[in-house]
Amino acid sequence: MNHSNRRSHLSLVTGIAMLASGGLVRTSQSAPADAAAKPYKILNTTQTLGTGGIDYVYADNSGRRLYVPRGNQVLVFDEDTLKPVGAITNTSARGAAVDPGSHHGFCSSRPVLMWDSSTLATIKTIDVQGRPDGIIFEPLTERIYVLSHSQPNATVIDSKAGSVVGTIDLGGAPEQAASDGQGHLYVVLEDKDNIAVVDVKTLKVTAHYDLGGKGGGPAGLGLDVKNRILFAFCRKPQTCVVLNADDGKILATLPIGAGTDGGGFNSHTMEAFSSQRDGTLTIIKETSPTTFAVEQTVQTKPGAKTCTLDTKSDQIVLITTERAPAADTGAAPPPASGQPGGIRRGGGPAMLDILVVGR
Repeated sequence: MNHSNRRSHLSLVTGIAMLASGGLVRTSQSAPADAAAKPYKILNTTQTLGTGGIDYVYADNSGRRLYVPRGNQVLVFDEDTLKPVGAITNTSARGAAVDPGSHHGFCSSRPVLMWDSSTLATIKTIDVQGRPDGIIFEPLTERIYVLSHSQPNATVIDSKAGSVVGTIDLGGAPEQAASDGQGHLYVVLEDKDNIAVVDVKTLKVTAHYDLGGKGGGPAGLGLDVKNRILFAFCRKPQTCVVLNADDGKILATLPIGAGTDGGGFNSHTMEAFSSQRDGTLTIIKETSPTTFAVEQTVQTKPGAKTCTLDTKSDQIVLITTERAPAADTGAAPPPASGQPGGIRRGGGPAMLDILVVGR
C-alpha cells in the first residue's frame, strides 16, 4: 500500500470510529434488542378447503413438516412454505407426534397409526384403550405418550418398534404435556386442576402440583427447562399459573384470553405463549426466574385455540376453520357450528386456516 492510500485508509477508519462514538453506526450487538422490541403479528396465512374437525396442530421441526389432523386424515404441509405435501389417510386423529431419530410418526387415534415421516407411508396400527386425545414424543426414552381423558390416561409406545411398553394412571384427565428431556414429563390434568409429574424411566407418577385455586381447567402447558419453570394455561379463570418445576411452588399468576387449548415456551426468546378460542395469542415474557409479565396479546382468528412452535424461525403456528365462501363450494355456506372456528364435527365444506405469528 502506498502512502497516499495509507492516509486515505487512516482517514476512513478514523471517520468510522468517530461515527461509532457518536452513536451513528449501529453495531451487531444492538440487533437482538431491536428485534425483541418488535411486536408480534400475523406474518403469513393460508387457506385450504375441506371437511371434518380439527384439533392439535404439530410442527416436526427436524423434518420441517406441519401436521394438521382433519376429519378422517392427517394433512401434511411444508413447514417453511405451508404448501401441502400429502396426507395420512384412514385415521380420525386428534394430534400427531414424530420421533426425529427413527423418523416414525404417530397420531392420537384408536387404533394409533404409525407412519414413516419421510414418505408418509403407513407402517402399522397399534391397538390402544381409552379415548386418545393429546400426544407427545419424550426424547430421553424415545417413547410416544398417547394421552386419554379416560383410563388408561397415558399409553406409552416405543417409537422405534411401535410396541406398547406400558400404561399410566395419571389420576385425572390429561390435556397437554411437556418433557424436560431429563427424565420428567409434566402433564396438566384438566379435571383435577393440577399438574402430574411422571418419572419416564419407571412410568410412575411421582407428584401432583396443585394450582391452589389460582387457575382451573388447565389445558395448555409451557416449560422453561433451563430455569425449571412451568406455565399452566387455564380456562377458568382465564389465567396462566407459573410454578417451580421441581417443587410445584406457585410463583405468579397472569391473565390470558378465553378458551385456551394449547401453549408452549420458546427458550430462544424466553417467552411463554398461549393460544385461545377467542382469537387471541397471549405472549408472556420471563425476564428472570421470578419475574414474569404479559408482553403482548396478539389478535389472531376466532377458534385458533391450538398452536405449535417453529423453533427454526421462532414463529408460532395456529390453526382454525371458518365458513367457506359460497363461490368456493357452489352452494350456500354450511350452518354455524355453534362456536366460532375450531373443531367442526359435521356440516359442509369449510376453510382450514393456518396462521403464522412472529416478529
